[in-house]
Amino acid sequence: MSQRSDSAWLLLLCISQLFIMLVFINYSAILPLLKVEWGMNNTQAGIIFSVYQLGYIASGVLLSALSDRISIRNIFIASALWSGLANLLFGLFAHDFTSGLVLRGLTGIGMGGTYMPGLKLVAERFESHQRGRGIGIYVGALVLGASLSLLVPGIIAARWGWRTAMLACSAGVFVGITIALAVFRGYRPAPVRHSPRGFSGEILTNRPALLIILGYASHMWEMYGMRSWLAPFFTAALTGWGVAAGKATATAAAIAAALIGIGAFSTAITGSLSDRFGRTVTITLVMLASACCSFLFGWLINTNLWLTVGIGILYGWLIVAESPVFSTGLTELVAPGYLGTAMGMQSLIGYTMGMISPTVFGWTLDRFQGWQPWPGIDGAWGVAFASVGLGALFGPLCMWLLRREPASSKMAHGKR
Repeated sequence: MSQRSDSAWLLLLCISQLFIMLVFINYSAILPLLKVEWGMNNTQAGIIFSVYQLGYIASGVLLSALSDRISIRNIFIASALWSGLANLLFGLFAHDFTSGLVLRGLTGIGMGGTYMPGLKLVAERFESHQRGRGIGIYVGALVLGASLSLLVPGIIAARWGWRTAMLACSAGVFVGITIALAVFRGYRPAPVRHSPRGFSGEILTNRPALLIILGYASHMWEMYGMRSWLAPFFTAALTGWGVAAGKATATAAAIAAALIGIGAFSTAITGSLSDRFGRTVTITLVMLASACCSFLFGWLINTNLWLTVGIGILYGWLIVAESPVFSTGLTELVAPGYLGTAMGMQSLIGYTMGMISPTVFGWTLDRFQGWQPWPGIDGAWGVAFASVGLGALFGPLCMWLLRREPASSKMAHGKR
């Protein structure tokens, strides 16, 4: 395949994913409306979010492993169709906590079969020296899609109601599936190549692969902790600056969507940099810079708005930047015949940390509520964001250990 045709193919896949991702976190955009209409407390609202994550993790692990044996085309299309239909049923029939819980969980099951299988698809298409760039662009599209899944339904719900917003998101998924059919036109699964080391050697005792998976878990701890609480942080900040509660909530959601969306550009750039300078070096530098933002950001709660947004832009750029590099490195450390299984393990460990981190963040906020290390500064937010920064420091440690492994020379044509 020529470089031009590869680029056109990747662009088409990314456009498809932008539409499919519209159901990703759209529940968060309409949550304030559902809490009032369904009479839910914060715990119930959080449980619906968590059951979505559980469905996402369970199907992601299973379907990633099955992608070693079943055509990625069938997994990808069927999963996207499932998520679109489940979200459609949510928009039509969800009317209380129980029905919302079931239908949102079903949506998560569908979404779990698109990300990792799609990532494996990109890895099959691009050689190692171009893989960081290819995966970086793909992950960037997912990040932008996540941002749009917060912004688009929020705009529609404000004017036409939350049910219309959910139906519009499902329509977007079906558009994405139509585009995906063109992506898979003429697709032939890569031949299954078994490794003589078998499952145990490629997965369970593959120390370099395990190190990159643990580094990815560290990244997910920081990213999901930050993402989950970014909008509430800006709501609290704007309220503290005298903005009315309703306006503060809407403005905070828009700011959070913008800061999350900016990561769509950083992933593509970081992926390309890792092709040139090496995987572990790129991950280490980005994660250390991101951790510094985590240690700083929460203390800006009662300072200048523009300073907070400015640091937030840098934070949003860095928080997701290394994500494709972890995935690229994993494709180079595991034999192709076991790559789907390895990606499933990466999803299991990484997204489990992504589930725990927001809870720890919330517990820290409650534990330090009202603490002012100096007048006018809410120390709870500073400590809470620091909790995700501490977890992020484990990533560079894993990369230091990985560089000491001879197998790390397989990454980025020996650039480690």
